Amino acid sequence: MRTTSNPAFRNLPTSGGGGNYAGFGQPYEAQQYGGYQPAPPTTGERPITIDDVVTKTATTLGVAILTGFVSAWLVLSQAVQPFALMLPGMIVGLVLALIIIFKNKPSGPMVLAYSAAEGVFLGAITGVFESIFPGIAWQAILGTFGVFGAMLVVYKTGAIRVTPRLTKWIIGATVGAVVLMLGNLVMGMFGVNMGLRDGGTLAIIFSLVVIGIAAFSFLLDFEAANEMIRAAMPAKYAWLAAFGLMTTLVWLYLEILRLLSYFQND
Repeated sequence: MRTTSNPAFRNLPTSGGGGNYAGFGQPYEAQQYGGYQPAPPTTGERPITIDDVVTKTATTLGVAILTGFVSAWLVLSQAVQPFALMLPGMIVGLVLALIIIFKNKPSGPMVLAYSAAEGVFLGAITGVFESIFPGIAWQAILGTFGVFGAMLVVYKTGAIRVTPRLTKWIIGATVGAVVLMLGNLVMGMFGVNMGLRDGGTLAIIFSLVVIGIAAFSFLLDFEAANEMIRAAMPAKYAWLAAFGLMTTLVWLYLEILRLLSYFQND
């Protein structure tokens, strides 16, 4: 499987049984009426399909939206302090993410639990931002789904192809952005302002760059899911595809929310 910046796809087996199967890059009709003819999986399990990925991703996202809405409502109604939801959600989400990444077998319940924890975390943050900047939550949500939809169209139409060179560029850019964010955090502890998160011009440019990196990361996620489908891996691996897409969505949403807050401050 091609290297990806998303750790969710790092430890996947290279094949679930050989043969090809229709995926993101093929029209739905080709999946049902010809096109690829998958070889029977050697594991005896049904091979993954595009419908599996879509269904599991929608379920995972739905759980995050539901818990996020409840979390944001609790914060906005001042029934619960933001950190009482934000901190546990962040810690539980991180722990579950690490378990999912390093576990050999995909687990639907664990992915859904991760999604619920991330929903609580994001909802609490969103509630804080919404209380300060009314209307910013819907803008961030629409922006996130807009970017996701646009990158899916770009991938489906082949406008931008996921080549080894593009993959290396995205991974390098991701690592660079993470290093800068960690460096900014550490320097901030010593009272040094690098200007990456203070709402100024440099902060706006940096957020736009990070949003661009997150957007292009969707192409790697789509390609990884598509390779899982082409390799006829067991259907349960659709949960890992959903988890990978969810992690990128979380990253993108947080960055868009941050960027919008900068413009509100102007």
